[in-house]
Amino acid sequence: MGRTVTYLEMTSPDALSASSPVSGLELVRVERGLPSVRAMAARVGEPYGWRSAARTKAEWEAREGEHPLLQYWFVVFEGEPMGAAYLEPQPGGDVEIVTFGLVPDYVGKGFGGYALTLALRQAWVTEPVDAEKVRRVWLHTNSNDHPNALANYRKRGLNIYREDTEAPDGA
Repeated sequence: MGRTVTYLEMTSPDALSASSPVSGLELVRVERGLPSVRAMAARVGEPYGWRSAARTKAEWEAREGEHPLLQYWFVVFEGEPMGAAYLEPQPGGDVEIVTFGLVPDYVGKGFGGYALTLALRQAWVTEPVDAEKVRRVWLHTNSNDHPNALANYRKRGLNIYREDTEAPDGA
């Protein structure tokens, strides 16, 4: 069986069901093009087979050229980068959470809910493209991601609007 890709959205900031705060946890904007951006995506995504984990420097540079509005945010705990939330404003007032996750050492320790809360709050205050305000925040996950990812997204107030099942490799 192939993987299932689930698309979720939030259409109002009032829909956010915030997690309890975690003292010392924050989002910090990171300058595009820094090697740490690529390294963080690799650390977060490698256990789940994310394409971003295996991109070369040239592939990253090409991607940055194709996505000039992509914002890079690190999830930081007590000064230590421990995750990523990469956001991309899109036409019509949408903001996609392109990447969200924690490095393996921090998974399962109670950080994910608040880290996602911070990412969603930031998405809602991101400057929109060709719209007066952000009208929708969306993301996608798949059945190869962390087993608690979908539940965390739903718990924070994101709603499923589409699911696709991809054919298995070689099919």
